Amino acid sequence: MRTYLLEDFLPEQLVTVCKRLAEMDLSGSLDGIYYLPLPLDLLTEEQREHHAECGPYIFVLEVVGDTSLKLELLVRAQGKLRCSCVAYATPKQREHIMDYMDNLLRELDITV
Repeated sequence: MRTYLLEDFLPEQLVTVCKRLAEMDLSGSLDGIYYLPLPLDLLTEEQREHHAECGPYIFVLEVVGDTSLKLELLVRAQGKLRCSCVAYATPKQREHIMDYMDNLLRELDITV
């Protein structure tokens, strides 16, 4: 699995990040899992074609221990577990989600 690992958080910083993600209604079905949406304008042609049946499309962010976050660089479909539209992020999608996380941390005044 390709991932973007953010580590060396202080435990209280991780709590702050998780609280913000929960406030944004991004909590997943399990504790410590968050679903980060992929904007429609960044979907691939196939993802756009499958959106009605398979979408919305998300990235999964996982809390790992007390000091790390792991962002999967796989675009998942919330409507279907397995489909050809589920794929590793394109360069633009990857850039978007990494910038998204970097900006979120900057907004929270967290440096890691």
